Amino acid sequence: MLKKFAKLKKQIVTGSLSVALGVGAVTATASAYAAEHNWRFANLYTRGTAFGDVYGSMAENIETMSGGRIKVKMMYAGEGVDTRGILGGVKSGLITMGAHFQPMNAGELPAGIVEVGLPGGTADVGELSVLFHEKGFNEVLTRAYAEQGMVYLNPYIQPPVYLLTKKPINSVEDFKGLKLRAPGAYGKFVRNLGASPVSMTWSEIYTGLATGVIDGSIGSNLIDHRDGNHAEVAKYMYRLPLAGAQVLPVVVNKKAWDKLPDDLKAIVKAATAVHARDQMTKSRLWESQAIADMEAKGMKWSPEPSEADKAAWAKAGENLWGEYAKSDKFSAELVEILKKQ
Repeated sequence: MLKKFAKLKKQIVTGSLSVALGVGAVTATASAYAAEHNWRFANLYTRGTAFGDVYGSMAENIETMSGGRIKVKMMYAGEGVDTRGILGGVKSGLITMGAHFQPMNAGELPAGIVEVGLPGGTADVGELSVLFHEKGFNEVLTRAYAEQGMVYLNPYIQPPVYLLTKKPINSVEDFKGLKLRAPGAYGKFVRNLGASPVSMTWSEIYTGLATGVIDGSIGSNLIDHRDGNHAEVAKYMYRLPLAGAQVLPVVVNKKAWDKLPDDLKAIVKAATAVHARDQMTKSRLWESQAIADMEAKGMKWSPEPSEADKAAWAKAGENLWGEYAKSDKFSAELVEILKKQ
């Protein structure tokens, strides 16, 4: 599987780059004076964070590879667009390009909850890539986003989702009564454990923990907890991940996309493929460093869960696949593909 994934990844990135660099070489000198297209790109992270920098690099790649014909203004969290508003902003054209967190927009795009990864899904990066690129996920999601006026570009994979709490979790019984930042399917998962889910953006987590509005929070990954300084106000990490990995998209307003000539479309796709590669490879490298950084600041892991705890954890996610399959036609198609894996 890993060999298959490596070959697939190389084909995606290398193929996209060869097309983009070919047209980019022709257009760079011709368009060095003024941008033909001015885009605004909103992402989930604040300026100066690890993942914020990766999005910034993507914007720079689009500008460089297009020879300046596309100018991209990078908009970080808290700089004009709330995280909850990224999807709607891309749909309306207020934002040209967006990287949104699907659980924050469950009502607007139900299929996004299946896209990001339901509890109980695979943690294998190779399997996830094949699921999207070869087994039909990309095709279904392309239609789902197109129905709402957006173009779906290359998705990217982030590491597992973990829960950080202010008090130690010694058994799953300790989840009862806790207020946890856990949007989307994650919220339904923790509700099945007796907790009360709360939906808030990543930039609100630190204050929510510090003031007691919430007792714990998921991060999109461990690195998010580190970059948000969450371990300063919540020091206990539960050992079992809610999801083994997350898959997130980059989307573009369709009207803006349709204004691009084919060569610039190829360049944007290539830059997105490079971004997906960087997200995956860098996040794996950063994850171990994030753990070390948080442990140095006093973060502790919960005790090893008992077999009974593991069984209760698995049961909490058992019915979510069927529940989300009923959300809309696209979710039903995606869940059916998952069942055939």
